[in-house]
Amino acid sequence: MVQQTLEYLSQDQVDEVCQEIPSCQPPTYVKVPGFLSNNEVDSLLARSKQLLDDFDPENHPFVRTKFTTSDHDHVGSEYFLESGDKIRYFLEEDAVGSDGRLTRDKAKAVNKIGHGLHIIDSVFRRVTLENEKLKSVVKDLRFHHDPVALQSMVIFKQPEIGGAVMYTTPPTALGFWIPLERCTSSNGALSFSPWLSPYHTNNQAFPSPKLDVRGALEQPVSMEPNLSETNYTMEVCEPGDLVLIHGSVLHKSERNTSSQTRYAYTFHMIDSPPYAMYDEKNWLQPTLSMPFPKVLDTPIKDTISATAL
Repeated sequence: MVQQTLEYLSQDQVDEVCQEIPSCQPPTYVKVPGFLSNNEVDSLLARSKQLLDDFDPENHPFVRTKFTTSDHDHVGSEYFLESGDKIRYFLEEDAVGSDGRLTRDKAKAVNKIGHGLHIIDSVFRRVTLENEKLKSVVKDLRFHHDPVALQSMVIFKQPEIGGAVMYTTPPTALGFWIPLERCTSSNGALSFSPWLSPYHTNNQAFPSPKLDVRGALEQPVSMEPNLSETNYTMEVCEPGDLVLIHGSVLHKSERNTSSQTRYAYTFHMIDSPPYAMYDEKNWLQPTLSMPFPKVLDTPIKDTISATAL
């Protein structure tokens, strides 16, 4: 193992997320309590609510417009696939009725906002790309040589609306998940399986998902028989905690059955060329005007091999 001086994380935290190869322990996740200050959390939460308030249903492609099935799929794909360098709104399932109108108040119709928040919005950029603590975490982990940040979003688990979702991320990606409100067993806290994702050996970073009005942001996974409820560990989180999630770790969140919202900010990191090649088949693509932004000023020379995990 390459010896290093850690800047923010403990060695135990690093080992939880990024096991050195060879290792008999699978990679997993780790919670870093109090990563963001109260002021930083308040700023993100206030900005999230402002973005939600700014949502104009009249200009959303799924609202007040009648589509055939083929038109609906085409517009949905375009709206989703071209969102990497924009701030776009993805709706809750059944948020739009057959008449093309919202079935609920717009504040409860939005499932998530993304995917270029960390680039375009100054508040989110400040805690993502201009955050020295986050850079220290990245250098401590040594997961990537020259990481770029992508696919940023605020996920709204609305009271008694936000459904249960089970996700896996690409094995070569690292997930950053920051709750902006307290996450409990009743409002959709994250739970983690000790089993590796069934897509563990898939080297395609962000395969094209099946799209709907919400915009599928990670690859949904069907429940396997051996992945019973007892295999999951739920993490109750406080606002500002950071949960680092190795891309091979299967995780989910339950339906929000409470009367409280559960806002969370999340994004991914992957390695950049020449250390890794980004597949042109991935749904999320950089543009000439807005490439994926780098996180560090200088690449890391010695890393744990992410592709070997």
